[in-house]
Amino acid sequence: MNKIVQMLGEIGIIPVVAIDDAETAVSLGQALLDGGLPCAEITFRTAAAADAIKKMSAAHPDILVGAGTVLTVAQAEQAVESGAKFIVTPGFDTKVVNWCLANDIPITPGVMTPTDINQAIAKGLQILKFFPAEVAGGAKALKAIGGPYVGIKFVPTGGISVDNLAEYLQLPMVHACGGSFMVKKQMIADGEFDKIKELAETAVSIVKSARA
Repeated sequence: MNKIVQMLGEIGIIPVVAIDDAETAVSLGQALLDGGLPCAEITFRTAAAADAIKKMSAAHPDILVGAGTVLTVAQAEQAVESGAKFIVTPGFDTKVVNWCLANDIPITPGVMTPTDINQAIAKGLQILKFFPAEVAGGAKALKAIGGPYVGIKFVPTGGISVDNLAEYLQLPMVHACGGSFMVKKQMIADGEFDKIKELAETAVSIVKSARA
């Protein structure tokens, strides 16, 4: 398993970030570090994504900064040029997957059905994003869908909260979870970094307790 992917699994919860002002990326990174979460998935849902990746990566080399909601090869290239260490996509896009594999960039493509999973396995991928997790049926659905795929691990994302994080993490096929509850867009915009730090600490605590 790729070292970065392994480290994300050890952390257990990946903050999924949508950021409007790249200037806040440095403070956000510090809040996550202070809260015990040395990783972030900065999504290409905003125009500031690439710049935010660049600023957070430069200021905080100890944070594993990746790019999420990557829809095209051009976005993947831009993300990696900006310093992204891993790529996450909402669905399975063959072109993006092929580009990442050719360039030795860890990629976690989104899957929701057995057909999606089969496509990913055919490419040699073993860590897949289960998205949107709660809408797709939650932990029970993942347990049923992922059951036949021994050796495949999932990163459920979408609707993950303080209330259901532990339920997902207790599933043997879960590598880590992706969640935005500790890094909500408005909290970042309002500069509530102390609150983000506290929520990061809460998430870390849930991970430890769920895996004990």
